[in-house]
Amino acid sequence: MEIKAGNFCPLLQKECIGLQCAWITQVRGTNPNTGEEVDEWDCAVKWMPMLLIENSQQQRQTGAAVESFRNETVKRMDVPVLKEPTKITSFLLSAQGTVKADPIAPAPIITIFFIKILYVPEYKNSKYE
Repeated sequence: MEIKAGNFCPLLQKECIGLQCAWITQVRGTNPNTGEEVDEWDCAVKWMPMLLIENSQQQRQTGAAVESFRNETVKRMDVPVLKEPTKITSFLLSAQGTVKADPIAPAPIITIFFIKILYVPEYKNSKYE
């Protein structure tokens, strides 16, 4: 026995009115259950189960990434830290044969504005030309 979706709208309490409904929504992406591409228009209420599954998958991935970051941070905290900071002067660097580099100037900030000029023929002989 094959199960077919009905055409009853739970919001209107009658048959679906199709494209006249404000809840008709286009969804593009990958179906989280089958992995196939989706590019369809359908009722937002019908999309909810699939979008909830996708949301849950994204939350699990985010949780795994945060846990991985936490583990890496904890692992790096095990590295011993110097108890007394070491001050390296240019004299010590030159004694080791290291030459002090010149400071790097910050890159200039460039702002570009795009201005669209519109030519309107009726103003040809006016003061706005």
